[in-house]
Parts: sequence; structure tokens; C-alpha cells
Amino acid sequence: MEHVKPLRADGQRNRERIVAAAAELVGRDGAQVSLEEIARRAGVGSATLHRHFPSRQALLEAVFRDGVAQLCARAAAQPGEDSSAELAAWLEELTVYTATHRGLAAALLTGPDGLSAEEICCTDMLLDVLNVLVARASAVGAIHARATAEDLMMLANAIAVANEGDPRAARRVLRLALTGIRP
Repeated sequence: MEHVKPLRADGQRNRERIVAAAAELVGRDGAQVSLEEIARRAGVGSATLHRHFPSRQALLEAVFRDGVAQLCARAAAQPGEDSSAELAAWLEELTVYTATHRGLAAALLTGPDGLSAEEICCTDMLLDVLNVLVARASAVGAIHARATAEDLMMLANAIAVANEGDPRAARRVLRLALTGIRP
């Protein structure tokens, strides 16, 4: 991994203002909000925004990373006693979270393009957790042997995209889908 120079204080403030403005505007208008509008709201120029975030995907990753990290931490804290229930509960939490955070599910479906080496990708964090949960559930025969973490991620995100802004419907549809993955 290459060495990354830490940001100066003013650069760090600009980055934080960009992420805060993006979070507000993405929450209001969705992930396709104008990058120019985000820069204006943050009080920076377009070049400054692009210096910090080379792509829309990289900016969305930064906006959603904290919430996704919290989801991942909750999964890691599970006791591992009922792997099927833990997998289902965590997928439900992920689906509801992404359905209520406009643009996140679509961003996660597109992959980590545009991220710099020092950034941790939300998609990778989620897949790391899902791989553990799927392995546990598979080991006890609690899910179909061909179900993969990637499949379940795609399922959860597709349901969240289809039910964006309606977490109750997202939860209901995921529960229906999950009854189909159990043997």
C-alpha cells in the first residue's frame, strides 16, 4: 500500500464540509444530486471537490461509510449461536438501512470504482461481514449451499432499491425472499 500524505487542517475541513453537504443533499435528492450543488453547499470549488473525491462513487462511499461501519460492528458483536437467525436479522437491518438512505443501495450495486488506496470500501466491509455470516449459516445447513455473500448482497440491495424510502416494504419483501433461500 502506498503512503498517503495526511491532509492539512484546511484540507481536512474542506473534506468534512463536502461530506456533510453531500450527506444532506443526497438524503434530500438522492445519489444523483449535482456535484456542483454539493460543492456550492460546502463552500468549495468544483476542483476542490474533485481533488478530494475523484468520482461520485468515492463521494458516496464517504457519505455512507460511517453508517455501514456501524452495521458491520453490530454483526461482529453477534454471539454466533443461531447463524440462520443472525444472517436473516443482519440482512434485514442492511436492507432497511439502505432503503432509508437514498442512493446507498444503488451505489453499493455499482462497486468500488474511484476509491483511493487508503479508503475502505463500504461494499468490501459489507461483503466481509456477509462472508462470515454465510459461512456460519452454511456450516450448519441453515441456507442453500449455493447461496453466496455476493448473491445475498445483491438481493438485499435490489430490494432496497425497489423499496427506497419505504423501509416497511423493504423488510417485508426481504423476509419473503429469505424464506426462499432456506432449504
